[in-house]
Amino acid sequence: MPDLPIVDPHFHLWDLSFGKHPWLAKRPLDRSIAGDLAPLAVSYLLEDYLADIKRQNVVKAVHIEAAWDPDDPVSETRWLQGVADRHGFPHGIVGRCRLHRPDAAQVLEGHAAHPNIRGIRQNLNWDKDPVRVMCERPDLLTDSAWREGFGRLNRHGFSFELQLYAGQMEDGARLARDFPDTQIILDHVGMPIDRDPEGLALWRRGMRLLAEAPNIAVKLSGLGMVDWHWTVDSLRPFILEAIDMFGLDRAMFASNFPVDKLYSSFDALYEAFKTIVAGFTEAERRKLFHDNAVRIYRL
Repeated sequence: MPDLPIVDPHFHLWDLSFGKHPWLAKRPLDRSIAGDLAPLAVSYLLEDYLADIKRQNVVKAVHIEAAWDPDDPVSETRWLQGVADRHGFPHGIVGRCRLHRPDAAQVLEGHAAHPNIRGIRQNLNWDKDPVRVMCERPDLLTDSAWREGFGRLNRHGFSFELQLYAGQMEDGARLARDFPDTQIILDHVGMPIDRDPEGLALWRRGMRLLAEAPNIAVKLSGLGMVDWHWTVDSLRPFILEAIDMFGLDRAMFASNFPVDKLYSSFDALYEAFKTIVAGFTEAERRKLFHDNAVRIYRL
């Protein structure tokens, strides 16, 4: 499928000379579900991303916040808007905002001043294992102050990146029902990190609950973080089940680069995606690789 147009709706950039990415500046780096992060502790700039994607027909891409200094999140969007103004990429920007904080309204206004901004992410991943924790508190999805902040997204036309684990999906589905006019994008196929029968059953139950909400779409991405030595066969069931649950109009492939560069090249990842859906029609493949991302992120 060499001519298949691709929109990559999930990639990251960082320039460590700014001193704005504390998670990559620590020595030693924190333990992570993603494994050894040392290869990521160098600047990854637009030219690096463009080199990684050069053999694939990537026509547009969406930058997802990269854990920039949480006390100054709008400056990441300002920097990225400058990159986009000079080079075209990124075509969409998803910024960071701690929606439960008193300054949430001000931060959202700051992001909204930039033309390429499309949405907000605040990681919600919580687990009893501290290595898996990616947020401040376990109760944000049900916290009244956080939900008040979430309610401000729609007035700016912002979507929300929902990143969580299977045990949190019931609360995520309730959030979608309570805010039906806000587009929610589930990151990384719901991060199926527990692969025992009980863990997989919990993931499937949660994914079905999320899929019942018409305002939730799913990114077919990030599986390398929970399957470091993935193969086409190990990715296939999660991708096909997610497509089956959410439907062909609410699913999209994404790279999660450079994080998923820890596990493969961009070419290997996208050729695996293409192999998994080789039996789909051309129109169906175009939705998954291009059209859905264009529509959902308003590119």
